[in-house]
Amino acid sequence: MIDLIPAIDIIEGKCVRLTQGNYDTKQVYGDPVELAAEFEREGFKRLHIVDLDGAKSHHVVNIATLREISRRTALQIDFGGGVKTDDDLRQVFDAGAQMATVGSIAVTQPDLYLNWLHTFGAERLILGADVRDGKVSINGWTEDSQTELDDFLATFLKAGTRNVLCTDISRDGTMRGPATELYARVMRAHPECRLIASGGVRNVGDIEELEKAGVPQVVVGKALLGGFITKEELKERCWLKG
Repeated sequence: MIDLIPAIDIIEGKCVRLTQGNYDTKQVYGDPVELAAEFEREGFKRLHIVDLDGAKSHHVVNIATLREISRRTALQIDFGGGVKTDDDLRQVFDAGAQMATVGSIAVTQPDLYLNWLHTFGAERLILGADVRDGKVSINGWTEDSQTELDDFLATFLKAGTRNVLCTDISRDGTMRGPATELYARVMRAHPECRLIASGGVRNVGDIEELEKAGVPQVVVGKALLGGFITKEELKERCWLKG
């Protein structure tokens, strides 16, 4: 059964959603700490947090918000955005995140990523694979690398990575459906991968399609925050308990 992970993206201490990573499309949804507590009350066990200020600034920024969410809830948190140095990574773990999502560093400093993988273990790292036109984007999606997604995944999965968060940037925040074929292709090529699909989910039908494609986990953001997917629908399908 597919696992659902609600997403909270943070700018200046507020929960926001962007469209295709464009900061000019920002929609504000309120206090991330209160939203996280509400997700927990509804029965969610996981939370995906993205520090958008950090992604843009090349270092972690919203660490205080992470610390408060960790203090106020028992959610299993993965945190990404701006994790560029040993100090950034340790801050994230010390503030209560169980996992850190790292993407840009794996492209620009692969040896550093591999060192983290060895030091902290595959269970604590999520390889961020944000994709635009088949290539991996970095630094809060502001730069496109020349790294092909297939090569990127093959390299780091072979090195011991197990958790991968893959976002089709063209779908993110658009509410026009996820890139199910992309994720299905990843699962066929790498059945050992604990893939987290992200971007474009608009309704429970999309989640059902991802589940049929063999995707084990999915991040849901705008559809949950905007009420397009309700907890009642999720409970009916046994994706949410509590």
